[in-house]
Amino acid sequence: MRIDTEVFFRPEETGREASRIRADLFGYCRKALARSVTDCAFVPVRSMQLLAVVTHDEVVFVDNLNYAVQEGRGGRMIMLAWDLSRSAQRDSLDGPVPVEIVLFHDSSRCLHVRLMSEFPQALHTLEKYERSNHGHAEIIPFRRA
Repeated sequence: MRIDTEVFFRPEETGREASRIRADLFGYCRKALARSVTDCAFVPVRSMQLLAVVTHDEVVFVDNLNYAVQEGRGGRMIMLAWDLSRSAQRDSLDGPVPVEIVLFHDSSRCLHVRLMSEFPQALHTLEKYERSNHGHAEIIPFRRA
């Protein structure tokens, strides 16, 4: 099995917002991560031309079409992230999971709203076909010139 390393650039944050995601959505993220042979799972959200990268501490959503080069390295730009570091602070296993939405662009809020319906479908598709997209994610801070 060949495992590639994908490069993703994290732009400067434009804001953060406290929020919650459904327990079943959090559970599907954990299942995708458990099926992966690496420390992350790649989940294509084809309807939005995004790639979700699920790790233990966060889910980043990457624009498949927004490619950048910095210091001779190429990669795709992160548009939005869900910080899951507070996920253990929920009241019950079936209760909403606290997340912090990390915004990187003006359109990040709109992306989050749409992802609440599109991302669960992408996770269901991944689980239905019992596929895991294996790889390593290298996330690098992006500095605008």
